[in-house]
Amino acid sequence: MLKTYISNTLLVSTMQLTIVLIVTATIFLVFIAVAIIKMYKLKAENKRLLDNSFYKSEIDKSYQDFTDGHLYDNNN
Repeated sequence: MLKTYISNTLLVSTMQLTIVLIVTATIFLVFIAVAIIKMYKLKAENKRLLDNSFYKSEIDKSYQDFTDGHLYDNNN
């Protein structure tokens, strides 16, 4: 009698299992969607900050050739 009671209480119907899995999948899809939206917002903000920062002026400076210095022999 006790064995039958325990086995009956542990059984889960396929309908209950399906509902739990659908709810779990929905929650994870919401988390993934929020993460993707935040990723695009951060990417746009990063681009905006890089375009307006002083680093852009550092990157845009032309290359300076340091080989004409006194440490190098230029008597070809």
